[in-house]
Amino acid sequence: MTLRSDVAGLLAEAGVLDVDVDEAVADEHVRSSAYQRVVSVTADSRSRDRDRAIVATILREPNELASKSAVVALVDRIAMKMTGPAEFRQWSAGLLPETDRLKAEGNREFIRRRVRDWLLYLSIENGHVPTPAELAEATNWMQRLLAERSTSPEVLALLAESAHTRKTRNIARNRAGNRPR
Repeated sequence: MTLRSDVAGLLAEAGVLDVDVDEAVADEHVRSSAYQRVVSVTADSRSRDRDRAIVATILREPNELASKSAVVALVDRIAMKMTGPAEFRQWSAGLLPETDRLKAEGNREFIRRRVRDWLLYLSIENGHVPTPAELAEATNWMQRLLAERSTSPEVLALLAESAHTRKTRNIARNRAGNRPR
C-alpha cells in the first residue's frame, strides 16, 4: 500500500469527497485534517466492524504525531458512545494490537494510557467508586475530566483530596460543595 492509496481509500470509505488526495499526500497538515474528518465519520457510524482496519491504515502514516492524534481522537469519540467498560474493553482490545505499528514507544503508551483512562471513566459512570490507587494511576487529563463531569459525591471527594494537581482538586472540591444534599 502506498500513502496515496491509503489516503484515497480512507477518504472514499468515509465519503469525504472534498479533499484533494494529491494535496493531502503532499501536505501532512492537509492529511492530518483529513484523518480527523475520517475519524469523525467513523465514530459516528453505528458499525464498529471497520474501526480496526481504519486504524491500521491511519497508523501507516509516516508522521506518527498525525496518526497518533487521529487514533486518540477515535478512542475518545468511541469511548463517549459506549454503554460501559465491558463494551469499550472489547472494542479497544481489537484496536490496541494495531498500535504496535508505531515506532515510538511513547506514542504507543500514550494510546494505551488513554484507553486505561476511559476504562476507569466508564467504570465510574457505571457506579464504581475507584480506590485512591486506581485514581492515582489516572492521568491528570482524566482526573480533571472526572472532576468536571462526575456526579458521584464519593469520586468528587476523593479527587478533592488526592488529585494530582491543585486545579483539579479545587474543581472537585467546588463541585462537591455545590451538590444538593
